[in-house]
Amino acid sequence: MAIAVIPARYAATRLPGKPLVSLAGKSMIQRVWERTQLAKKISRAIIATDDERILKAAAAFGAEAALTRSEHRSGTERVAEVAASLSRAENEIFVNVQGDEPLIEPEAIDTAVEAIETDESVLISTLMVPIAKAADIMDPNIVKVVLDFDGNAIYFSRAPIPWVRDRDAPVHVQHMKHLGLYAFRRSALLEFPTLPLGDLERIEQLEQLRWMENGYKIRVAETVHDSVSVDVPEDVTRVEELIRKKNVA
Repeated sequence: MAIAVIPARYAATRLPGKPLVSLAGKSMIQRVWERTQLAKKISRAIIATDDERILKAAAAFGAEAALTRSEHRSGTERVAEVAASLSRAENEIFVNVQGDEPLIEPEAIDTAVEAIETDESVLISTLMVPIAKAADIMDPNIVKVVLDFDGNAIYFSRAPIPWVRDRDAPVHVQHMKHLGLYAFRRSALLEFPTLPLGDLERIEQLEQLRWMENGYKIRVAETVHDSVSVDVPEDVTRVEELIRKKNVA
């Protein structure tokens, strides 16, 4: 079992107050929390925020929440602060559930946790899903990942990896999209804020590369559940339509 932590920052650049945006009658953060609660591998779900408004909203719908420092550089650092405040005996595995994915599939969360639970050598796990649309391969907003024979990430990139050099050869390639959900063992999570930023992370603007540049391996499990995030105002209408189509309560 694991503890899920949902980072929720109020001052989002492209959509200020994003966690409290209403989606078909419920705030986004409430929807994320409720979906996370449905995961079988989650024993506790905590909203981690830097804003009193989100803290009060969480209390109103019955969620556990923690007020964290405002200077964190990433959601993972916010998750680490919450993990550090809990006793070691309470739990060994923590999951970083993105606070802007109101349709997160509980089964996807379980898959990430299982990737750690089934192998004691795994310190960090994340997810990938097959890319179905050819246009997504070239889209820099879609992060791609390639693996070694043991299922660990070799690299994450906004570029189309692997690149098919010989287009005329009979080569079949299944490009994989990285999903930004992570599970960590406590020891690795608490070390993350101390790790130096490297050139690859700065260039690609992908925080998971900080782990790799500092020598960590990341186990990547495959799921069939793609993610749907809310990043800009236009996404709100699209996600509301999906909520109604899927009959999500």
